[in-house]
Amino acid sequence: MSGDVLAWRFLLPLMGLGLCSPVLAADRALLIGVGNYQSLPPKLFLHGPKNDLVAMEGLLTGRLGFDRSAIRVLKDEQATRTAILSSIEEWLVAGTQPGDRAYLYYSGQGLQVTDQDGDEDDGMDEALAPFDLAAKAKDWVGAVTDDELDAILERLKGRAVTLVIDACHSGTISRSLSDEVSAGIDGARFLPRPEAKPVEQALTRGLRIDLGVIDKPSRANESGIVAWRASAPYQVAWDDVRLPVESRHGVFTAAYVAGQTGAAADANANGLTSNAELFEYVTAQSATYCASQEKCDTLDPQLETKAQNLGASAVIPAQAGAEAKARYEPAIGDNTGQASYQDANAVDAIGDIVGKMDAGDVTISIDRPTSMKTGDVFKLTVASKVAGSLILLDVNTAGAATQIFPNEFAQKITPLSANVPLTLPDEYYGFDFEASGKGESAFVALVVSDAVDLADVAPKTRGLKVELNARETLSEIVSRLQKIWTDDLDKRGIRWSVGTLRYHVE
Repeated sequence: MSGDVLAWRFLLPLMGLGLCSPVLAADRALLIGVGNYQSLPPKLFLHGPKNDLVAMEGLLTGRLGFDRSAIRVLKDEQATRTAILSSIEEWLVAGTQPGDRAYLYYSGQGLQVTDQDGDEDDGMDEALAPFDLAAKAKDWVGAVTDDELDAILERLKGRAVTLVIDACHSGTISRSLSDEVSAGIDGARFLPRPEAKPVEQALTRGLRIDLGVIDKPSRANESGIVAWRASAPYQVAWDDVRLPVESRHGVFTAAYVAGQTGAAADANANGLTSNAELFEYVTAQSATYCASQEKCDTLDPQLETKAQNLGASAVIPAQAGAEAKARYEPAIGDNTGQASYQDANAVDAIGDIVGKMDAGDVTISIDRPTSMKTGDVFKLTVASKVAGSLILLDVNTAGAATQIFPNEFAQKITPLSANVPLTLPDEYYGFDFEASGKGESAFVALVVSDAVDLADVAPKTRGLKVELNARETLSEIVSRLQKIWTDDLDKRGIRWSVGTLRYHVE
């Protein structure tokens, strides 16, 4: 029945703050890179960490605004177990206060050791390899375990903590690598267990930082941690073996730095590179590398952070002056005292939150021009090149959203078939969509190819009738889609696509 309104609008108060950074007096960064090891054979050495340290120091002192005196570097023989733990404690924990930035980076070998406190389902602790790591009988000794990192990160609560790990902690190597597991693989940032035997069944997971992982969401929400990892569970992180030995770097680190020092990761070209955009960029770069290497099956970097951080700036926008102040605003929910920004226009911010480029895999069309008048009746059609479940939102510039699909009026909630259009509303609805409100808005279609249960973040019962906060709703959905798909033997990222359509109501 005509008269039902497509979207309900409301205005969010804007924060009248300038784009100037607070004083960063006690910010601290600790960069750890280990390529040579005291007790390991040279075939297990890595050539990339030394170059990674240079790249990361440049990123920190450049775009991220750290003073050189605020950065401590531990390289090779400097990075013993004792030095790593004492530096984290003295330099990061004791040397910062709530509201400061604390940045911890590691480039080197990852490994697993026997769990000592029974908190691991697989009986193994994930760990980092210091310079003085040693092999004993059937296990490694002297590693820095995930339990130890968890305890330290717990004491950094209240800081803006960034944790970046360019290593992997797979319990096994994939079939294509299994014949070489005990000997080490050129460029692979993973140490097999002493006397390891080839295996084909994936058994364990990657490094777990309990303050920022999916199995402890309440702790993740309480923390200020943004945690980056080079690969997903069961995968291998790599030195870039395409390069000459002395020029090698971590595949992940190179993409992570490049995504923050230029505009390559700014998918929607609004001058702000968000965490979600950076994540999608490093994911794409990692996939490109993996496709070029016979021994690399899949490579999915991981980001663990609060959902609300996805659309926030990974780095402070480069623009300055009145234009920048008009375009960006402080990110909502930032309680660390650090400068983090978001696009003030909620429609422009869609790309920042989603992170992906609109590649044409999902298309949205309406049966009339995209410039409409209030009261105009129209239908929407969504088509996808790949089959999947549809979530369709309407977002306006004030930050309000309506969930158009799924909804309580649809008779069938079934996945879209590939290249088979879905038109809304159909004959079962009994009413039309009407344009309402004034200004620019956008339809956002997410098509999820894997059978992911999203009922808690996009329940059909709230469709059409409930006014939503666009940023929060979209962030919660995208955060879920960034997790690992675990129903296949090969663990990988969830497969999903996005399409958008802007329209204007006069």
